[in-house]
Amino acid sequence: MNQEQFDKVKSRQGFIAALDQSGGSSPKALRAYGVEEHEYDGDEEMFDRIHEMRTRIMTSPAFTGDRVLGAILFEDTMDRTVEGKDSADYLWSVKQVVPFLKVDKGLDDEVDGVQVMKPIPGLDDLLERAVAKGVFGTKMRSVVKDANANGIDAIVEQQFAVGKQIVDAGLVPILEPEIDIHSATKAESEALLRAGILARLDQLGDDIVMLKLTLPEEDGFYQPLVDHPNVLAVVALSGGYSRDEANDRLSRNPGVIASFSRALTESLRAQQSAEEFDAALDEAIESIYRASIA
Repeated sequence: MNQEQFDKVKSRQGFIAALDQSGGSSPKALRAYGVEEHEYDGDEEMFDRIHEMRTRIMTSPAFTGDRVLGAILFEDTMDRTVEGKDSADYLWSVKQVVPFLKVDKGLDDEVDGVQVMKPIPGLDDLLERAVAKGVFGTKMRSVVKDANANGIDAIVEQQFAVGKQIVDAGLVPILEPEIDIHSATKAESEALLRAGILARLDQLGDDIVMLKLTLPEEDGFYQPLVDHPNVLAVVALSGGYSRDEANDRLSRNPGVIASFSRALTESLRAQQSAEEFDAALDEAIESIYRASIA
């Protein structure tokens, strides 16, 4: 593990950019960016356009380690280059941004009010490649839709089990049991989730994890997780909230930092000039940074 990267994340003086849209979410991300489906042909061209967008973000003068602690990449992005360097190497050696990798393969069908992760075939090989490319940590997402104790326990159990496999490979896992912001039982789900996570954190020994959680209904609700010695950082997903609302909620949860995707890129467009794009990205980064350190 890279100690300098570890210390940078531990400082929590900034936020983590989620640049990890995969095959299923890429068309939506491109539409939001101003690129329609008729403008590319097939998955190969789609991923080319996605990489162009991500490269534009990563190479922008607004995107540096002064405010952006880390960035989460999709596997396709990890395997590509930015300005002649492997993407993860570029992030750290040029921008001083800690690289993470999304490792899940999507969600299973809903059972007991939740969607656990699909199996992740070849995970050990992927983790080995990530280590070789200088990746620091990983991210994997499950979704809670209802306050069902059995379902939430299944999600937490799966997240920590796969997280152990990731720790053993020499990486720091970001466990992401997202709670749907539209859930009618969101607050009740948060209580069940916090209890389940705390119980398993106390069994980790010396293992270190990170947590990526939906911004809670009660301010400061995840403080026991923020303060836990086995948690490097608690980061928040925007979850469909606008940037303004996500920032407002985040600023009321001290110690939690952002890991936003849509909220980070919502004002970016392919049609913008370099000056317009950099200015829009700088404004987004500054607002998310301020909310993260509030």
